[in-house]
Amino acid sequence: MSQQSQEQYQFIAQILSKHAGESAHIDDFQFFYGGNFNLAVRLRIKNTEYFIKWTQGDYQGLFEAEAKNLETIHATGAIQVPRVLGVGQLEEKEYLMMEGIESADKQTNYWQDFGEKLAHLHQNTTAHGHGLAYTNFIGAAPQENSWTLDGVTFFIENRLKKQVGRALYDRKITPEVAEKFETLYERLPSLLPHEAPALIHGDLWSGNAMVNDQGLITLVDPCCYYGFREAELAFTTMFGGFDTKFYDAYHANFPIEKGFHERIPLYNLYPLMVHVNLFGEGYLPAVNKILATF
Repeated sequence: MSQQSQEQYQFIAQILSKHAGESAHIDDFQFFYGGNFNLAVRLRIKNTEYFIKWTQGDYQGLFEAEAKNLETIHATGAIQVPRVLGVGQLEEKEYLMMEGIESADKQTNYWQDFGEKLAHLHQNTTAHGHGLAYTNFIGAAPQENSWTLDGVTFFIENRLKKQVGRALYDRKITPEVAEKFETLYERLPSLLPHEAPALIHGDLWSGNAMVNDQGLITLVDPCCYYGFREAELAFTTMFGGFDTKFYDAYHANFPIEKGFHERIPLYNLYPLMVHVNLFGEGYLPAVNKILATF
């Protein structure tokens, strides 16, 4: 074992000792990148599987926010997420320890069950309006969630303007593109439905939808807030989309307004601009196409 591997092993052992009281031999140990901005390990001790991920000193508060996100969704009882076992700092690194999610073959009703459970999650609302009590992260991008009574205003101010402003500052978009967004902001109140806020996962694509040991859904890596549930459904269409049975089950349990398919590109401007800021200008053609349409 290399010195780096020994140091990582000792780092993980300290976390286990603190939060699980485990001092036994680690039976299985798989190290890998946990997303784009942190490291992670999946390990097994006796019959228990754990999942630990940690930052490399950047993005302070990322895992503290994720732990809150997981606990917020878990408290609804609507859909399964990993149980948080511990969150903190060690050796100037922030870490998050969770139960491991063991996988099995999908049940035949996996997609229908998933759609129903997401609809039930979205039926959780709040009187505070659109937002959340704390800032969290989508990927490594801070996500501002200050409460706003009007959902369209929240989407413009706390979602689009934050990302457009950052992209303009970093010269990833031109002033002309930013001006097109300004024109769009004026039109959005007449284009988006003014729905009550719904508790949403916030980063719902196929990579964050896991099949658990029962062959059903477990969601991971949430960046939740109370917002437009249509924004969540629009996000699921990115990177391949979900099975049609998922959408049919969702709509049967919590119907949405007509014309949703025409609104999908508007909602997806937010994750696309997040990708522009995190990963580069390769996502700009899709952004420009949407702006040209609307």
